[in-house]
Amino acid sequence: MTKQKARDKNLQNVDKDFRTDAVNSHNRQQQQQQVNDRRHQDALNHQE
Repeated sequence: MTKQKARDKNLQNVDKDFRTDAVNSHNRQQQQQQVNDRRHQDALNHQE
């Protein structure tokens, strides 16, 4: 197994998402929608 020198890009995104706090319910919904959009795009990119 090779040793990784840089931080994992996926973990950087997850870490960034956990560090952001929602100001109100609308802001939280917008953050969740961004997560859903990224997941949906990822699913589209990996379809066979």
